[in-house]
Amino acid sequence: MNASPESQRWYHGITRYQWTVLVIASLGWVFDIFEGQIFVASMNEAMPSLVPAGTPQGTVDDYKFITLAMFLLGGAIGGVAFGMVSDRIGRRKTMSLTIVVYSLFTALSAFSTEWWHMAGFRFLVAMGVGGEWAVASSLVAEVFPAKARARVAGIFHASSVLGTYLAVAAGSLFIGSEAIRDWSVAQGIPSLPWRLGFGLGVLPALLIIWIRRSLKEPESWEQAKSRAQQNTAEAMGRIPELFRGALLRPTLVGVTLAAVGLATFWGAHILGKDLLRRDIERQVIADDSLILADPPAKDEKEIIQANLPYIKRWEMLGMLLVTTGGGLGLLSFGPLCERIGRRPTFLFFHLGGLAISLIAFQWLHGVTVLIAVLPVFGFLTLGMHAGYAIYFPELYPTRLRGTGAGFCFNFGRILVVPLLLFYGRLRRPVNDGGWGLSLENAASLLCLLFLAGVLVLAFAPETKGRELPQ
Repeated sequence: MNASPESQRWYHGITRYQWTVLVIASLGWVFDIFEGQIFVASMNEAMPSLVPAGTPQGTVDDYKFITLAMFLLGGAIGGVAFGMVSDRIGRRKTMSLTIVVYSLFTALSAFSTEWWHMAGFRFLVAMGVGGEWAVASSLVAEVFPAKARARVAGIFHASSVLGTYLAVAAGSLFIGSEAIRDWSVAQGIPSLPWRLGFGLGVLPALLIIWIRRSLKEPESWEQAKSRAQQNTAEAMGRIPELFRGALLRPTLVGVTLAAVGLATFWGAHILGKDLLRRDIERQVIADDSLILADPPAKDEKEIIQANLPYIKRWEMLGMLLVTTGGGLGLLSFGPLCERIGRRPTFLFFHLGGLAISLIAFQWLHGVTVLIAVLPVFGFLTLGMHAGYAIYFPELYPTRLRGTGAGFCFNFGRILVVPLLLFYGRLRRPVNDGGWGLSLENAASLLCLLFLAGVLVLAFAPETKGRELPQ
């Protein structure tokens, strides 16, 4: 007796071509994340080197968060624009365009000489980054059967951790390399280490060759295109339709969920690694045996600068631990939402993210404790992001899927921009016009946004077990 479809493993019957689509979409997302995270891995070194000597640290921090805000803004514009383009000209062509954009401008970031150059390049990089996600998530959802959709979409989004690993490797091998630092200083180009990391960004462009040779447009997209040609009411890629009739509620829910996730990602998740760096810096300052400067450094800033490669490796370890936990969280979202539903799974990660963030930022100290807890922190603060790749494409018909998923995920970025600028103001010293909050208190304040995600879930439609709208 043959097993019923319900009792079969989710991967039963998946074709070689479908696996190829998943691999290509995931690789695009891996490099997509690398292009974003290479700045996170290097901003503590890159931004100070792009401002005049003696610039107050509070001002440098403001520039960091302005640059992060520009990245979010670019991602929002690119995600919405390329999502619309993918509905109109197809997934394959649009994916190639997005990869060209983010590869080119990440590599050009290596040539920045002013902080605003970096901010401008990050805006352009993000246009490709936001667009690639919208296209790839729609493509994966359309190619795989319903029984496998949540699992493969979770795998697709979880592949992002590999991009962060690449950024961690670049941060450790280039920025954290004593040999490269010493050689670049001797050559009069002390900023070379972080510039090398950005230079790697050109490599993903090679993926386009495989995309052009291996992918074809999904059958559902071809059918939607044919219907659109015969009936103007079935036109593809129109943003106004996302706010009409039955699509209004899921659009508002999707945008809000994405805004909460992105705000807590940039305002809390990525700062987990800085908790480990904080405690290592304190150890270095307190322990004379770790001071590598010759002659010995005289103040705390000089001590930290003299031990930068050592400190940087610990910071990258923190980033690795948070990312690893986050990857497990992303992989867990698909199986969990297949078992208990999309809404309960989002609820679990929002409440868990709030709890672990407050614990980590307010009460955890000590290298050993942080090494143990940071993976849990990453798991609970990042896992919900896989839900966007699973949930958003399920909310829209094929002719609006790229537009809708791209709009939800990326318009959320626009809502986050003022929050990041506000975060920079929170950290700036009081005598410099800010609030003077510590890293821990500022991050804890932003973590309260998880509660907004909890509230909006009351209005979220449940899509578990449903076929994709056509």
